[in-house]
Amino acid sequence: MRILFIGDIVGSPGRKIWKEYMPRLVSKYKPDVTIVNAENSSGGKGLTKKVYHELLEAGADILTMGNHMWDKKEIFDFIDDAEHVIRPANFPEGTPGKGMVIKKVRGKKLAVINLQGRTFMNAIDCPFRKADDLLSEVRQEADITFIDFHAEATSEKLALAWYLDGRATAVVGTHTHVPTADNRVLPNGLAYITDVGMTGPYDGILGVEREAVIQRFLTNLPTRFEVTKGREQLNGVVIDTDSNTGKATSIKRIHISDDAPFFD
Repeated sequence: MRILFIGDIVGSPGRKIWKEYMPRLVSKYKPDVTIVNAENSSGGKGLTKKVYHELLEAGADILTMGNHMWDKKEIFDFIDDAEHVIRPANFPEGTPGKGMVIKKVRGKKLAVINLQGRTFMNAIDCPFRKADDLLSEVRQEADITFIDFHAEATSEKLALAWYLDGRATAVVGTHTHVPTADNRVLPNGLAYITDVGMTGPYDGILGVEREAVIQRFLTNLPTRFEVTKGREQLNGVVIDTDSNTGKATSIKRIHISDDAPFFD
């Protein structure tokens, strides 16, 4: 099974470049399933129902989220009926939505899990213990298990990967919006990267207007962040897996920008 994962889509620039390149990505990599992190896809924070359907129509099979899950209040109106979006599974019990989805792909079953870190982030349930619970739940049902770990700390992401090596197929990091160059397959078959990076503005700071961020550092005063315009970038990974063993065989980074143009 080949999985295409697209890192944090930020606002309309992120949606634009992803939709522009999606047909070419499909043609080149021929993924069996496409997973997209959408927690910043609507105006830079959160997800609206309109954008939810827009992303599905453009080719996403499953949408993962993160700490901006609830920033668009209308999500409470449709999250329980949105079959293709998952929120961090370690949000407290009783939180709307679901943290895992199982999808049949080429006769095999893929479990996609969303988790959120706790280091330098809001205090929620333990992602390590929640991963234990969910992997035990799907052990006999899923052939492949993919985890989007939305976390701030590099150490927390890498620790989860080593903790789950041999029990999950992939742990990919999101949230920091900066792609890392440490993609690899761990000894027991888990594909890992600390952060996939973002898909959206290339010349902003983490996708938002530079001046607002700079002023925040200079003054320490509250500043309104807006998604910036201009050049765009796309970041993702392609993961090849062995559906019979549940292990990953490779993980390859994708970066498209003016500094790294896409070639068919």
